[in-house]
Amino acid sequence: MIILSKNVSDTHKLASIIASLVKKGDLITLNADLGGGKTTFTQGLALALGVKETVNSPTFNIVKCYFDAKIPLCHIDAYRLEGIYNDIGLDEYLMGDFLVVTEWGEFINYLLPYNRLEINIKRISDNEREITINGIGEYYQNIVKEVEKLWAIN
Repeated sequence: MIILSKNVSDTHKLASIIASLVKKGDLITLNADLGGGKTTFTQGLALALGVKETVNSPTFNIVKCYFDAKIPLCHIDAYRLEGIYNDIGLDEYLMGDFLVVTEWGEFINYLLPYNRLEINIKRISDNEREITINGIGEYYQNIVKEVEKLWAIN
């Protein structure tokens, strides 16, 4: 599924739709160039989940968790993990009671479960983004189908 987001509001709307469909234990990977909109998407997701804290990229922390939400959110930035192949404990988040959102998931692909909601964001202009949503595994494919329906009516 490909969506053209014309602005931050569109990206947040898409994130809100996805937030209404996911649950604890789900995994979303976000791939984009620097400044592509990964954190903007996560901020929209967090807003829809009711997170009260400011959500920003956990680049230097690697992991930030938000417990004050309908679904606890674990936000991982794997940018600094490229080339690290030992166990760094991420499985505790991936198997826990969180919705896990991983930026730069391609850097830790070997640690991630196969099934996931993969979101690729391509910067078109300062405001516009082409967002491709791919459900890997039947469960996530069904989420993509629901996103398509909800996006069309909103």
